[in-house]
Amino acid sequence: MPEPPTLHEFRSATIQTFLDELASSAPTPGGGAATALVGAMSAALVSMVCNLTIGRPRYAHAETAMRQILARSEEIRQNLAALAEADAAAYADVAAAYRLPRASETEKAARADAIQHALIRAAGPPLAVMKECRSLVPLCLQVAAHGNATVVSDAGVAAELAAASVRASILNVRINLAEIRDAQFVAQTEKEIASAEDGLEEELDRTIGIVRAKLAPKAMQ
Repeated sequence: MPEPPTLHEFRSATIQTFLDELASSAPTPGGGAATALVGAMSAALVSMVCNLTIGRPRYAHAETAMRQILARSEEIRQNLAALAEADAAAYADVAAAYRLPRASETEKAARADAIQHALIRAAGPPLAVMKECRSLVPLCLQVAAHGNATVVSDAGVAAELAAASVRASILNVRINLAEIRDAQFVAQTEKEIASAEDGLEEELDRTIGIVRAKLAPKAMQ
């Protein structure tokens, strides 16, 4: 049986190895890494639609836009893959903080402080995943509307995955917020969450509406 991936090796692991480790009793990879990789798959699908549109005479009018979207989706894909690893590393820091000694009052205070700092750091990767995946949603809309119609269903899948990753990453952020005592940090993070949620369902619905229209039987169009 292959060795499970260690921290910072998710991108080089096989899919089967990653899934085996995800299913195991090991705390990492967990929901944060899974969410980031689902987002990365969404970005990859956006890139695929772009690549199947660029260079096609029928879609010459969309060439410039597709190239710009492709550059952005590839950037997001790489960022999300790295964030999967960052999420696992952040969890390890939290776990290490909880293992600190607490025999004396001084040790208890130092441990509590270390836990708070680690929790704030651990909120960072899923918050970044949320923002990256939220920025994918309008790209999905654009490739659904203007990309190669033969792969419009893939644009729809990309949109569903991106939106799901936004919602999932919010859960991953809030599990940290629940234990963080810094009220200002919590309030600011909640504002960022609200910003990500704003218009999300509407953009997803618009995208899926375009996809469904293009997938409708020709006799109904």
